[in-house]
Amino acid sequence: MNIDNFGQVEITEHEAIQALVSGRITDLSQIYIDNPATIEQFNAAVYANADPLPLLQPRPNVTISQEEFDLKNQNTWFMPQEYQDFDILDWLYSQCTTLEQQTRVSQELELFVQHHMFPLLKYLKYLVDTMRANRIVWGVGRGSSVASYVLYLIGVHKIDSIKYDLDIREFLKGEQNEI
Repeated sequence: MNIDNFGQVEITEHEAIQALVSGRITDLSQIYIDNPATIEQFNAAVYANADPLPLLQPRPNVTISQEEFDLKNQNTWFMPQEYQDFDILDWLYSQCTTLEQQTRVSQELELFVQHHMFPLLKYLKYLVDTMRANRIVWGVGRGSSVASYVLYLIGVHKIDSIKYDLDIREFLKGEQNEI
């Protein structure tokens, strides 16, 4: 199995059959096989047997760059509607108890918007809540992300960047951040 630059799963015919038989794959909508004859043969068998299996689809022709594809899909997150509707701004500011914390959150939110990463915050809230609910352990903090107070508030890591006076410019290292 391979995943291309656009996140599309490429599998061989043998891998597809094994995955279907074992029950590991029940939704074929995001899996592509490049052999048109195999697609035609599989779909004909599904029709002939009135099988409830989904039909195989040919690989869509992607006509945009990988960067455009990523930007287009950054607003599409697989998470429950309650998190899609969640007011992350209000929640973040409600976690602040001092003016210093509110100022830091404002600065960081500007960076998230500037780097087209704002939609990520709702997903991270959902991910952290899901991991907590399922008692999944994750790291204390790693790399430049620990310089983000917003990520600390969400629970991505446990390093209070204000307490330890971590410079926000360390977050998104390599980017030209102007604060």
